[in-house]
Amino acid sequence: MLKSLFGMAPIEEPDGSFRPSKLAMKLATSEVTDFEAVHSGTAPSERSKIMVLFTERKNMTMKNGRQFSTGNHPVEALVPMLHLKNAGFEFEIITPTGQPVVFEMWAMPTKDLAVMNLYQSLKTHLDEPKSLIEVVKALPDNPGSYAALFVPGGHGAMLGIPEDRNVGRILRWANAQDLFTISICHGPGALLSTALDENEFLYAGYEMAVFPDSIDKQTPFIGYLPGHMPWQLCAKLEEFGVSIINRKGDDTVCVDRKLITGASPNASQRLGVIATQTLLDSLDSA
Repeated sequence: MLKSLFGMAPIEEPDGSFRPSKLAMKLATSEVTDFEAVHSGTAPSERSKIMVLFTERKNMTMKNGRQFSTGNHPVEALVPMLHLKNAGFEFEIITPTGQPVVFEMWAMPTKDLAVMNLYQSLKTHLDEPKSLIEVVKALPDNPGSYAALFVPGGHGAMLGIPEDRNVGRILRWANAQDLFTISICHGPGALLSTALDENEFLYAGYEMAVFPDSIDKQTPFIGYLPGHMPWQLCAKLEEFGVSIINRKGDDTVCVDRKLITGASPNASQRLGVIATQTLLDSLDSA
């Protein structure tokens, strides 16, 4: 009752899942982003395609049995994509089985014109993405027109994707083709898929920026999450030999070899700028 009184109770959705409380929404979301354009149409036409792997799953079951209404975080996905688009890159939208992309719609920055214009321009592809199953079957023996693989964040990136063998296959393919892999917040959970089937974890010894477990442990108290996480992402990555360089959900961005990671929604702008410039510099020197 007290949590409801102070706006700290998670809000139930029609399907019985819970989105963040009124207080959590005020603290953690905004109707606009800090997007500021930096680049404009310079990507080489022969290497201008970015694979973007989204989640197609919405609800995460917490330790207490409640379901969190999640998906991909729209700011973490669309702000970096805006920078890439402005530099001339194009997108191939993918989900694990070809089901529609799921966003945390409660976090959509509805008054940010640039973000909303990109979202609307991609809507058909988000609603009818390619299936990762089919993409993996047709992976070329060379990078072709691809420049990078991007795995956006949001707690939904932890649903099924870390256990998907096809995710591991496409990550290993991207690494073998010397492509960049970009991810943010909870998105690096996808990297765990490279350790499936007794494979050696591809990113052992890497440094990464990832959303801190410590914050995921705190947010149930303000109603952002409706319960405690089913598992801890940073702890799992550290078990595999990853060094997490941030301790806050800030704008930290880490570039380690061909992996570019960002710590949280607050890193979306910096990740977009740094990833885009890194890709452009790499393609220019190729």
